[in-house]
Amino acid sequence: MNSYKPRIIVKLEIQSNHVVKPIYFEGLRRVGMPHEMAQKYFSDGADELIYIDIVASLYQRGIDYEQIKRASDNIYIPLTVGGGIRTVDDCHRLFDSGADKVCINTHALQSDSTLIDNAAQIFGSQAVVVNIEAKSKSDTWSCYSDNGRIPSSKDVVDWVDEVEGRGAGEIILQSIDRDGSRKGFDFNLISKVIERSHIPVIIGSGAGNISHIIDVVKEFNPHGIALSSVLHYNKLKIPSIIESIRNALT
Repeated sequence: MNSYKPRIIVKLEIQSNHVVKPIYFEGLRRVGMPHEMAQKYFSDGADELIYIDIVASLYQRGIDYEQIKRASDNIYIPLTVGGGIRTVDDCHRLFDSGADKVCINTHALQSDSTLIDNAAQIFGSQAVVVNIEAKSKSDTWSCYSDNGRIPSSKDVVDWVDEVEGRGAGEIILQSIDRDGSRKGFDFNLISKVIERSHIPVIIGSGAGNISHIIDVVKEFNPHGIALSSVLHYNKLKIPSIIESIRNALT
């Protein structure tokens, strides 16, 4: 029997006081309150939560530490928090507010990539995650920020090399072309990133049914799978996902 089991991770995308779910990083729809949904998914058996304020950087808004404290209350699984992180002090305050890991994208990608180095040196690589928002361009992918709105000059595979070299301990890989579509994962993108990365990669964007999840597990053995739409809209339940993966790998 194969004992491997990827982490089942729930992605909570936050706008103001609500969890929202975009499609292709657009058209936000409110689906619940952060603290209520965090508690629900913890109770349902999620291995980890990713909490990302998807407009904090775009609007240059301050981080809502009180909301994060409330969302992390009585949650006894790892909580990764991102959105609007610009400084090491922001990271300090997030850890004090209940985060176990910080998730960095916009500031490091667009302004100062040494934020990754500094955070990793102070808090350890295991606490520093880089969120990659990838958009396809011919047979390559470009890195975007601000919830898929702002392009960068960075190629995804090159950025994977760089963030690993700077000390990031984990990557969250999201596809702008697939996110919220429920049409399945971008296997070409995943293959390129996992082939290059020597640090854990969490796969997100595109799960629409249990077959999509089983297929990506069998093909790539990812360290984790980040899910949102299929859970928020009750298409799948965490216990059944875990059982299906276990059965598929037996």
